Parts: sequence; structure tokens; C-alpha cells
Amino acid sequence: MAKGIYKRGKVLWIRYAGLDGKIIFESSHSDKFKDAQDLLIQRKGEIKEGKQPEVKKRIPNHTFRELAQEYIKWTERQRAFRQKQQVVNQLKETFGNIPLRHFNTRLLEQYQTDRLQKGNKKVKVGKNEWRYLPNKPATTNRHIAVIKHMFTKAVQWEMVEEYALKKVRQVKLLEENNRRLRYLSKEECQALLNVCDSHLKPIVITALNTGMRKGEILSLKWDNVDLRHGFILLDITKNGERREIPINETLRTILQGLTRRLDVPYVFFAIETGKPFQDVKRSFNTALRKIGIRDFHFHDLRHTFASHLVMAGIDITTVKELLGHKTLTMTLRYAHLSPSHKVKAVDILDNALNEKPTIQKLYKKEAASHV
Repeated sequence: MAKGIYKRGKVLWIRYAGLDGKIIFESSHSDKFKDAQDLLIQRKGEIKEGKQPEVKKRIPNHTFRELAQEYIKWTERQRAFRQKQQVVNQLKETFGNIPLRHFNTRLLEQYQTDRLQKGNKKVKVGKNEWRYLPNKPATTNRHIAVIKHMFTKAVQWEMVEEYALKKVRQVKLLEENNRRLRYLSKEECQALLNVCDSHLKPIVITALNTGMRKGEILSLKWDNVDLRHGFILLDITKNGERREIPINETLRTILQGLTRRLDVPYVFFAIETGKPFQDVKRSFNTALRKIGIRDFHFHDLRHTFASHLVMAGIDITTVKELLGHKTLTMTLRYAHLSPSHKVKAVDILDNALNEKPTIQKLYKKEAASHV
């Protein structure tokens, strides 16, 4: 090891004399020699210029459990607080007592493998026999994404050095199969509404007419609903941006007919308790069973909303804005439902190159001849 640089655990430290001649020991917060060497050169340069270096205090050896406690407090300001809290609590069971400095790529890649192979959902397969279903890549990716963000905040809160964050960020997400696109036909939508319980029906109508996520609907407050101007304003969404959703006549009629209480700020709540619904999974699945619909989740109502917009001729960019997607990548999964724009495009090209009438003009001409 070069003079003035030494190793303590996995981190490289530097040693140099200050302006007063006293030896200063300082962590480079890295396990790479170049980082430590660059810091040592910088400090010696400052001493030469007559400046006393500002040495950061050593960060205590915090555990993942301590970070989880602080992170949960921070997430309370977010709309998806409950879901993220659930993920953090699961992570805490696995990594709770591990020091943040001990996290590395290998540890998290092993976690990915364990989740895929073992799973954590217990199902009964016999009279006295149970087994765990393997987790899907998407679920594991959400956990890794949360860990990465937790370490980003840990560095900002000075709970761990940046070198630990770099190792965590090196973990690659698993390949996902997000091609699933399940949506209801118009007839199925009406059949579903006909069998919904009284508390569930307005929630499903809201989902079908806005494309809002379940969490956004169940946490919706009247302060975010402007019936006069006809829109719903979501201040905090999944992607962290504000979203304005128009209210059509069907939704307006439903919202105007809902019971409102001065002591309850929520749009959808249990009459008995005055508290917002935590989930509607049981009643929703009951409604689906009544009409024989299988392999359908509440989130698929969002797909239904987008699919019918595209099939009605609404452009992808508008659908993207209504759904609140940051990029067109996610929205493009619905593009195949609207092949008419491709037919129109090549028809226009044919007309331009060969001076032929477009299909639309031929249809109009043929229709006029029958009048």
C-alpha cells in the first residue's frame, strides 16, 4: 500500500499532517485505491495552500433496521405509503441486523435468487401439505428498487458511505414479462357492474372511467375532486408527478350521488366506521365469480380504460397523459389495438406516390352513390 494510505476493514483510509503538524486520519469512504489516492493528493494540496481540510466525522455503523425505521417515516408523505411500508417490513425481516456497510452486489444477487426459487407465498397443495410459490421477477425487482432508493436516502442522511450505494446500484434488475394485457369487453364491463355490491360499484365505475390505480381511488379525497370544472387532481402519484383527470358525465353522476360526511374527507369509505376502504379484493373477486370472469385483477380495469380509449381512436400520447405514464414505453402496449392508423398511413402514402384516391375517399364515394 502506498505511503499515507492504509486499509481499515474494507475501506481505505488516508493519513497526513495538518497545518499544526498533527497527524490526521480520514476515511476515503471507498474501497478503491484511486479514490483514496485522489483524496490524499487533494488534502496535501489544501495544506500546501495554507488551508485546514474539513474532515467529515466518521459515520456510525448503522444497521438496515435503523435505515428502515427512518425510511418508513419519510415515505409517509407519499400516496403509495402502505404498499412501500409492506415491502420495507419484508426487507427488514431479511436484512434487519446487517450493517449497511456490509451490503454488496453478491448479497443482493443471492437475495434475488432465493426469492425466485423459494418464494414467500404459502399455498395448500394437500390435506396436510403446503408449499411456497416462487416469486415473479417483477416482485423481486420492486424489492431491489426499494433497496436502491433506501441506500440513496441513507447516503443523503449520512447513514452510510457512498461506496456502499455504488455496490447496491450495480445489482441488475431481472428481465420481466410485462406483456400481460387483460381487459373487459363492453358487455363484460356492464355485467360486472350489475353484480357489484353497493359500496364496490362506484369504485369500479371510477376505475373504468378514469384509469386510476386502486390505491389512488381508495385514498381519493373530496378536496381533489372538482365537480364544477370537471376534473380530479392527483397531487402525488406513483411517478411523483401531479395528474389531472377529466370527469365524464357517467362519473359525475356517480360522484354526485355518493354520501358525503363533513367529518370524513374521503370519497369512498365504510358507512359504519367512516374510514376509507383498505382494499376491495374480496368483494371484487366475488363479483367476478358471479359472472364467470377468471384471471382478472382490479388493476386490469386500468388496462380496460386504456384499451377502449385506443380502440375508440384516441391517440397514444393522450392515453399516456391520462394514465400518467412518464414515457410512451408502457403506453405502447396498447398500440396494437388500433391498427386503423397503420392502414390510414399506408393508404395516404399510396395516394401520394401513385396519385390514387384513398380508401376513405372511395368509401365516401360509394356511400354517396347509394343515397
